[in-house]
Amino acid sequence: MSEHNETGVKGEDLAVDFLERNGYEILRRNFRFRRYEIDIIAMRGDWLLFIEVKTRSNLDYGEPEEFVLTEQSRRIMQAAEDFIFTTNWQGHIRFDIISVAIGEYTEIIHFEDALN
Repeated sequence: MSEHNETGVKGEDLAVDFLERNGYEILRRNFRFRRYEIDIIAMRGDWLLFIEVKTRSNLDYGEPEEFVLTEQSRRIMQAAEDFIFTTNWQGHIRFDIISVAIGEYTEIIHFEDALN
C-alpha cells in the first residue's frame, strides 16, 4: 500500500473512532456504487449521514476539507441515492466532511451539512 493510501486509511480509522466516541453508529465503510465511494455511512438519532473523510499529513497546500471538489460531491450524492433507494430509508439525511490533519499532532474537525 502506498504512503498516500496508508494516510487515507489511518484518517478514516481516526474518523470512525471520533464518530463512535461522539455517539454515532457506523453502518458502512467504503460503500461503493459503480465507481463511486462513500467513506463512512453512519447514524445518529434519526439521521443517516454520508461522510467524506479527507486526510492530509502536510498542510502546505491547504486544509484537508478544501480538497472535496464539486465533482466528488456529486458522485457521493449519487452513491448516497443508491444506498437510500436500496435500503428504503425514509428519514433525514445529511452530508458531512471530516477533516483529519496528521502531523506533529492530530486534529479532527467534523463539518456537518457540508456538501450541497
